[in-house]
Amino acid sequence: MSGGTLISLAADQIVMSSHAVLGPVDPQLGNKPAASLIKVVEQKPIAEIDDKTLIMADVGRKAIEQVKKTARELLERQVSPEQAEALAEKLSTGTWTHDHPILPREAQEFGLKVSTDMPEDVLQLMSLYPQPVRQQPGGVEYLPQPRQKPATGRT
Repeated sequence: MSGGTLISLAADQIVMSSHAVLGPVDPQLGNKPAASLIKVVEQKPIAEIDDKTLIMADVGRKAIEQVKKTARELLERQVSPEQAEALAEKLSTGTWTHDHPILPREAQEFGLKVSTDMPEDVLQLMSLYPQPVRQQPGGVEYLPQPRQKPATGRT
């Protein structure tokens, strides 16, 4: 979601279906949130932290600043500098988990220009490119229409 969110922030308007979501742009280092690595370094005595974690936290600080700066610059095209700074902070610093869904209404409350008036032509085009089902437990796949059972050849 985060790559799509960054692309969306560059747009003049974000058009989302009513079931679409944006996501935080907080950097992930491998499978670890940069914000959480930084938190470990802030909360534990340095003598109890291995060098790899210290290095990852340093990279995490840099990654957060880079993403935050990019998000702020993109947002300043649409909202005030103060709003851009606050929203860039919220989106990039681990306010939520990386998979947190930001619904259209919430994105609008943030001050983003979001429309849910998705043209039917776009939905039809998207149906030509089915997405693979994730094999992760607890995942939910949204289908805009009932799933068709495969033909068995029996009558």
